[in-house]
Amino acid sequence: MTLAESRIDRYPTRTAAPAPLAERTDPTVWGRIESPALANFDADGYAIIDELLSPTEVADFSAEIDRLASDPELRLDERVIIEKKSNRVRSIFEVHTISAAIAALVRDERVIGLARQVLGSDVYIHQSRVNYMPGFEGTGFYWHSDFETWHAEDGMPAPRAVSLSIALTDNYPFNGSLMVMPGSHRTFVPCQGETPADHYRESLREQQIGVPSHAHITELADRHGIAQFTGARGSALLFDSNIMHGSANNITPFPRSNIFLVFNSVENTLVEPYAAPAPRPTHIAARDFTPVR
Repeated sequence: MTLAESRIDRYPTRTAAPAPLAERTDPTVWGRIESPALANFDADGYAIIDELLSPTEVADFSAEIDRLASDPELRLDERVIIEKKSNRVRSIFEVHTISAAIAALVRDERVIGLARQVLGSDVYIHQSRVNYMPGFEGTGFYWHSDFETWHAEDGMPAPRAVSLSIALTDNYPFNGSLMVMPGSHRTFVPCQGETPADHYRESLREQQIGVPSHAHITELADRHGIAQFTGARGSALLFDSNIMHGSANNITPFPRSNIFLVFNSVENTLVEPYAAPAPRPTHIAARDFTPVR
């Protein structure tokens, strides 16, 4: 019997009362690291890959995501998330099924190879999206662990997943670039509060349930410090599903956009949610576990 089949919950969250931090019981690296860029992934929980895409590729993908954001029919699709205040496109989910160019990128060995090295198995796309953070009014993401949400609301048994954020714009320290706490992936942060029905409708715009307490964020920041993903367009950040991360609002004139791909191990497929009344829609959390080839 597998861990998923036995329904053992080693990472309880969405509790009625505050719960203490818990040390992770799973490895960070399940396979064999071959890329020098991933040498510190086990210790830090993330790695920066410079020049993953060429300037020509960046230009092509930038044109593609601009096309998607300006498509009036697509804007009506439930996979498109609109900013609360600005009424602009914030994210487009399941983008690898909408765009042939991004579907090909998912299968690119430069991309899929990184995930396989860390996860030590075949992988499938748990989630894909394009994120847009426009200048002056781009809204950030509060501190959180992706795995906490994927475990509670999607039924992901263990933190055996990685995210790859590919920058299509320059990431400066001042335009809302992603912040991470190096080493925090080794600690699971339970969150307090019951998950409402259809929570994803609000959380994808502004998350209020599944958010760590100020005390836990402070403890992790004191222990690990905060690093920031800055770099030129075409660079990428690969990070563990359980690392604490977030981003500030972008009040500068410089927009920020990225392609965001989440790879989960085929040995860590989803079961019923551990702390939600029903699974989120499949365009947010895929239940087609076909390996990427």
